[in-house]
Amino acid sequence: MQISLAGKRAFITAGGAGMGRATALAMHALGAEVFTCDIDSSGLDTLPDGITTWTCDVTDSAQLDAIFDEILPGGLDFMINNAGVAGPTKLVEDVTDEEWRHTMAVCIDAQFFCVRRVAPLFKAQKNGVIINLVSGAGILGYPTRSPYAAAKWAVTGFTQTLAMELGPDNIRVNGVVPGNVNGDRMERVIAGHAAVENMDPEEVRRMYAVGTSMQCYVDPEEIADLIVFLCSDYGRHISGQIIGVDGNTETLWPRG
Repeated sequence: MQISLAGKRAFITAGGAGMGRATALAMHALGAEVFTCDIDSSGLDTLPDGITTWTCDVTDSAQLDAIFDEILPGGLDFMINNAGVAGPTKLVEDVTDEEWRHTMAVCIDAQFFCVRRVAPLFKAQKNGVIINLVSGAGILGYPTRSPYAAAKWAVTGFTQTLAMELGPDNIRVNGVVPGNVNGDRMERVIAGHAAVENMDPEEVRRMYAVGTSMQCYVDPEEIADLIVFLCSDYGRHISGQIIGVDGNTETLWPRG
């Protein structure tokens, strides 16, 4: 099996680090013309030549619209809605209005803003792929992470609805569920869990691994591999799916 994305154009949100960066690099290596944005410009500055970048707050639809105004006249094939934020780790009664709204804005509003812009183009060309990054929190409950879980369950519903709505125009829409992904973001999640439960972070790290059937962590590149496959011709009839790369997460809040 050989995958080529030569001649294709992809826009990836939050491509400066983690899974977004891994996806941008993978698609670029396979010949795609890659566009990405991030709220933190430092990661964007180290991407290779040939990847077009913008510093952007994806919760602001006007900033995204300005990017789409540049990209869409040249066409687009893949929309990767990767941007997300962990939100607070605290009991629901302690969550502030600002924390709730910011988590929703990054995790679901931004996906809506992007899909709203690309859908007309994809319909006109009778082709396109949308990949939404979900989470285990979009298919399971997650105590002390209610804003994040609510936002990611919304992404699951959004994804499956889009697959039904856009499928007649040959547009594929899938959700990817990352597991315990190695990197800075996972370290912050572990630290937050450890603080709330008054536990040693290393014990929390072990518990998260045990919370998966394969008792594992995964690398950002594994998420990128699935996204590339779903965007390629090999995934031409895969749509409406919520697919995990997580060693089969059994629980997001393992008890000690």
